[in-house]
Amino acid sequence: MTGTDDQDTLARRFEEHRGQLRAVAYRMLGSLAEAEDAVQEAWLKLTRADAAAIENLGGWLTTVTGRVCLDLLRTRGTRREQPMDETFVPDPVVRPLTQLDPEEEVVRADSVGIALLVVLETLRPDERLAFVLHDLFAVPFDDIAPVLERSTASTRQLASRARRRVRGATPPADTDLGRQQRVLEAFLAAS
Repeated sequence: MTGTDDQDTLARRFEEHRGQLRAVAYRMLGSLAEAEDAVQEAWLKLTRADAAAIENLGGWLTTVTGRVCLDLLRTRGTRREQPMDETFVPDPVVRPLTQLDPEEEVVRADSVGIALLVVLETLRPDERLAFVLHDLFAVPFDDIAPVLERSTASTRQLASRARRRVRGATPPADTDLGRQQRVLEAFLAAS
């Protein structure tokens, strides 16, 4: 098999996972553009890795995508570009009237409502990653812990804390009622 054949096979194997990777990244980042960037970064990392040594490609790609998203979330506040105002409303998943291709159907079927994305924005990046990967994509805590560089028990606790916040049991420590009001007003104006 030639190098080109290997690259084509690797690309086909990657494309089998693209829909799920984009869904993970979208739920983590709340932006389709950033989700696409994260998935592209996972592809680049795969092309530089020893793909033959990867036993579980789907798990490896999910882990890499999670790490990329975590890095993006951690640096989001330190990047120079800032929105016109401080109100962040996640990109909605627009549903076209035409027939969707299978990849788009995965994103559509897996997409969450705007309300959940707004709630996810209140979570710390590590809580968000633990919650999204475990609760929404059934990734075991043992696989998430190395991504977060924490113990399995600590990762389980992060997901539990995130679950409580998502359910509304514990408000985030830095509750900004003015920001929440602006987000709500922006959401209502958009609908």
